Amino acid sequence: MAYESLFISACVYLLAAVISVPIAKRFGLSSVLGYLVAGIVVGPFCLRLVGEEGADVMHFAEFGVVMMLFLVGLELKPSLLWRLRGPILGLGGSQVVLTTVIIAGIGFACGLTWQVALAVGMALALSSTAIVLQSLQEKGLTKTTGGQGVFSVLLFQDIAVIPMLALFPLLATLQVGGSDDAHHGASAGPIQDWLAHQPGWMVTLLVIGAVIAIILAGRYVFQPVLGIVARTHVREVFVALALLLVIGIALLMSTLGVSPALGTFLAGVVLADSEYRHELEADIEPFKGLLLGVFFISVGASIDFSLIASKPAIIAGMVVGLIAIKAAILFALGGLGKLILDQRMLFSLALAQGGEFAFVLLGFGVTEGVLGTELAQMLIASVALTMALTPLIFILEEKVIRPRIGTREQEDRTPDAMEEEAPVILAGFGRFGNYIGRILRSQKIEVTVIDSDPDHIEFLRRVGIKAFYGDVCRHDLLESAGAHEAKIIIIALDEEAKTERLIETVRKHFPHLKIMARALTRPHLYELMAAEVDFTIHQHSGSAAEMGEAALRELGFRAHQAARVTKAFKKHDLKTAIQATVMRNDEKAYISFIREQIKDMERHFEDDDTLRSDAKVDSAWETEALRRDTNSTS
Repeated sequence: MAYESLFISACVYLLAAVISVPIAKRFGLSSVLGYLVAGIVVGPFCLRLVGEEGADVMHFAEFGVVMMLFLVGLELKPSLLWRLRGPILGLGGSQVVLTTVIIAGIGFACGLTWQVALAVGMALALSSTAIVLQSLQEKGLTKTTGGQGVFSVLLFQDIAVIPMLALFPLLATLQVGGSDDAHHGASAGPIQDWLAHQPGWMVTLLVIGAVIAIILAGRYVFQPVLGIVARTHVREVFVALALLLVIGIALLMSTLGVSPALGTFLAGVVLADSEYRHELEADIEPFKGLLLGVFFISVGASIDFSLIASKPAIIAGMVVGLIAIKAAILFALGGLGKLILDQRMLFSLALAQGGEFAFVLLGFGVTEGVLGTELAQMLIASVALTMALTPLIFILEEKVIRPRIGTREQEDRTPDAMEEEAPVILAGFGRFGNYIGRILRSQKIEVTVIDSDPDHIEFLRRVGIKAFYGDVCRHDLLESAGAHEAKIIIIALDEEAKTERLIETVRKHFPHLKIMARALTRPHLYELMAAEVDFTIHQHSGSAAEMGEAALRELGFRAHQAARVTKAFKKHDLKTAIQATVMRNDEKAYISFIREQIKDMERHFEDDDTLRSDAKVDSAWETEALRRDTNSTS
């Protein structure tokens, strides 16, 4: 029967995820919100498909947070982490200390003892690593200055959990009479019992030793072992090793009473330079995504609506108060951290909720006798509600606040001074723009590069490339970049909306400029063609055509035949794109047209002897045919 109950619960959670997330995405909402709503629906206060076991499921699903921190660590090379040391210690430390002190002060003013107030302040100072990072990744905000500030604070919070857990037993001993709900050591294992009787310096040394061991093992043990297993070419063994690595480190840190997420994050950072980084990411990602989904559903299911219904005013006050207090503190800190206004709003609103570690600390507080059960339950309900509201806050920030405040801030921001008269302005210098810039420079053609990534700009300047920071969509910035004297603007931006905005600006203020724009997707290609830019190309068409031509040669086509086939395909594809542009918004007509074009292309290749792999003539080298093909595709 135990197995049957487990399978039923698994089916409920998976079915809830499969139904809720597509619906949320359909309405333009985040997957996190879909998971949370699903948890509320299947929870004990709605359909009652899951009940008291939800807490146990949440503890299991919290391992998704651990895996997420491991993957985040893999993305952060030690050099980048060192560069973020200022925000981690400055923003993160200030946020935790200020929030703890202010909330504790409010609790003390409301009649709590200073020990209870301090415990509550520490628990509520933390934010949700899982929800915030997932939301930032979905919206592509992790690389922004506000996103990096958010990550720095979250990382410090994860570190701060360690001393907080150590302080709770001390607060219990200082609590007069303790709490009637104390159950000291109820769930501790033998190692935890042994550690509990050791002096604080001994535990600290063990934790430091564990951290050093993880760093050394990452450099001298993990990488060689990963190489040995990888050479077996048995995928499931590599997956097993990846899971063993994460679980083993999490178990080690948990045994020492340290946040397992911190340990796995550190291991990820150590392995960030490894050649097996991408393989580890690919293997861990599915488990992380699934466990995080279950975790979010568990959070939704854990919201005690009966408690909320019995004390609606108090719970509402706690929820609104927590979000308002944390947002205000973070907004002020964002100003001290010199974040621009729209990034300050993102920074303050993204971290305004309570976090999953608050559940751990509040539960631990009850166990240690610091907090009473009723107070802890009210706080848990409030934290869960703030977490459930976070995706909605992100939507508010994205749809309402950022378009207004962000635009105003961009106008106030002083761009780099430019007095350029280059014939070419290159907007965006990423992987695509890099190639264009190098081709032009090889012919000694001056190029003015404008990009919105300050770190990228700094790097380009260090390697000798003239590059300037600023929002290229701004009329005044384009003017100072020499748009009146330039001949061409090449748009290699990574955002479709920003590309369209720039085209409008150029058409309005600098109509003499020839516009060459990269299309990010096929629909985007149609939009650019409809806008009648002077030249556009799909970002992958050139490299894909070259690889296709190479593949034909490997399959037995002679070099001239492969070249002719590729040229003919590019000609046909361009013709198809131009014709499809007018029907891009009529799905039925578009699909019918594409089907007909595919058949037409196949007939064309069958009819032309020079394009077939079994052609017995070399007429493909005939001068007039080559000249005709070259002229028709140029």
